[in-house]
Amino acid sequence: MHVDETLREGVIAIAHEAAAAILAVYAGAFEVEHKADASPVTAADLAAHHRIVDGLRALTPDVPVLSEECADQASTAQRHGWSRYWLVDPLDGTREFVKRNGEFTVNIALIEHGVATFGVIQQPVTGALWFGAPGHGAWLREGRSERVIAVRRPALAPLRVAASRSHRDGRTSALMARIGRTEAIGLGSSLKFCRLAEGRMDVYPRFGPTSEWDTAAGQAILEGAGGLVVDPQGRPFRYNQRDTLLNGDFIALGDPELPWRSWVPGTPR
Repeated sequence: MHVDETLREGVIAIAHEAAAAILAVYAGAFEVEHKADASPVTAADLAAHHRIVDGLRALTPDVPVLSEECADQASTAQRHGWSRYWLVDPLDGTREFVKRNGEFTVNIALIEHGVATFGVIQQPVTGALWFGAPGHGAWLREGRSERVIAVRRPALAPLRVAASRSHRDGRTSALMARIGRTEAIGLGSSLKFCRLAEGRMDVYPRFGPTSEWDTAAGQAILEGAGGLVVDPQGRPFRYNQRDTLLNGDFIALGDPELPWRSWVPGTPR
């Protein structure tokens, strides 16, 4: 599916609308509920969800939409029959939203035959917006300005490692020790992919559960900027390939030439 200027700007406009809906809730008092998996959800998640789903259905009526907030409405067999679809996290980083630290995003990705081929990430609080597509480049738009972004290559020590503020674990710490000289940078949501794409970070290891909507838009942008996302066996990260919508472990790299295999025990050389 060719993402031309009209489609690109249409998706970006939808992301802006979702961000505005989120900020309307963020500006006041809000309640926090919890889903069956104990993850938090607020009125902002739901408001952004409706803006995005309605917008994408109007923009591309023949392309299904899978959003975190309605994932249970599509059966495994149904979604496995989709050759292309929109994969959406209306508010990535709800925990950061609740903490009011600004580190939350809107994620919209186009998936085609399991590959994240286009992604848009909007940070509501700052207004910054990233978009990109593997093989076609990546950009950062702030207000009226727009610039091409690219990973830091070659990445030199100390490597700047994105360490999740909410999900740091022992395996991540052990990997960082094997890397050697590092600078750990805590950051929430899909902003880690954006910083990698801008060349402001170098490595984002993630051991533990994430969902497909957490990573797809960021992967498309990072790979558009020259980076790479792989699983611990070195296989390209793909979507809608399994019965579950949970991701396995992965490592996201700014510079694909980094010796990441030596950092992950048991990885084929």
